[in-house]
Amino acid sequence: MSQTVRLRNTNATTSSLSQRQIEMASPLSPEDSIALIKANLAEVLNPEIIDDVILKEKRPLKVYWGTATTGKPHCGYFVPMMKVAELLAAGCHIKILLADIHGYLDNMKAPFELVEFRAKYYGKIIRSLLKAVGVDITRLEFVQGSSYQLSKEYTMDRFKLEGMTRINVAQKAGAEVVKQSDDPFLGGLVYPLMQALDEQYLDVDCQFGGIDQRKIFTFAMENLPKLNYKGRAHLMNAMVPGLGEAVKMSSSEADSKIDLLDAPEAVEKKLRKAVCVPKQVEGNGVIAFVEHVIMRALALKGGSNFVVQRKDQEPLIYESADKLKEDYAADILTPQLLKSALAHHLNELLAPIRAEFDADEEWKAIEVQAYPPEKATVKVKKVKDKGDPAKRAAAAAARQKVVAQPDGHVEGPDADKVNVGGSVAETLQKLKVDE
Repeated sequence: MSQTVRLRNTNATTSSLSQRQIEMASPLSPEDSIALIKANLAEVLNPEIIDDVILKEKRPLKVYWGTATTGKPHCGYFVPMMKVAELLAAGCHIKILLADIHGYLDNMKAPFELVEFRAKYYGKIIRSLLKAVGVDITRLEFVQGSSYQLSKEYTMDRFKLEGMTRINVAQKAGAEVVKQSDDPFLGGLVYPLMQALDEQYLDVDCQFGGIDQRKIFTFAMENLPKLNYKGRAHLMNAMVPGLGEAVKMSSSEADSKIDLLDAPEAVEKKLRKAVCVPKQVEGNGVIAFVEHVIMRALALKGGSNFVVQRKDQEPLIYESADKLKEDYAADILTPQLLKSALAHHLNELLAPIRAEFDADEEWKAIEVQAYPPEKATVKVKKVKDKGDPAKRAAAAAARQKVVAQPDGHVEGPDADKVNVGGSVAETLQKLKVDE
């Protein structure tokens, strides 16, 4: 059976897309649209579904991409957004799932009291990011997960899916996405089941995500038909190395993370610290970011080339990533030159996002509510308990290898070091004080 669920748009300034907007055709031919949809990906599952929608049903492909509204979006978001931008350019209708409940279930990363504001913040910055690369966003729609994931129909389907899914299967499905432990929270096991159900309740033909989500995608393909729902196509991005030692750019690694609202000086400083081994192309996060973000953004904005300025020499101009990698391996393009060029191009890409944020008072207010500044902790000086004077004296005596007797004198190997005299005169003499 099929469920009809009313979806709520989380951006107050944007109404639901009209049917006319959804039916708008891409200026590309159907074949070119299909080619662009499948371009720059690591893998495509069920590609025939994409072909049937565009060639036989002759309508825009409906695609969803989800993001848990937890940490602040950083420049790593450009990687999936480049594909979303290409899908928009190919004429697809894109639904961005602001997965607030998923964010809480994944190790409770997002407190519920902040979820609503974070969803609004994500909507603002993703929209601005896509506009920065020059694509038409009229076929872009935002949906907040809690707007339908708490419905009776969705809950019953989730129960059905839970009833037919073994724990080890759920763990395997979310192994590369949900934080793993020997004794996992139940919420983390439900996470991939909900992501599978979202395909049905968002009414899409296809889901897009990283290659790390492949196990969730195959889980959806295998299990949705058990609920009498159709399988979907799946588009998977390659994983892009981070700028530090991390596998991907992460908000938990400060040197690896460049915020989308960072000032130009901060971008340059962080890129100077980026790991970029000379002549090493494999696993090089700086090269990967140029290839998967900058060059694709330049293509979407009109086909400009990646330019590397050199002092007292002609600039290096790259039309393709292959030539750039070749020059880097040959040490013609050095890490210093590459980082400097990336900083320039990335700051150009970030400039309209910063400008929009600076001009939007509502966005600024949302940021404070979504990510309130941490309160500085005041250190209280601890009063040292010096304890009982008699016990301190005994302890001092013990350290000197002597024992204090009840009458006040001491005995032991080091008694002469401690005993200052048996009488006042003797004490004064030992202390070399005149009477």
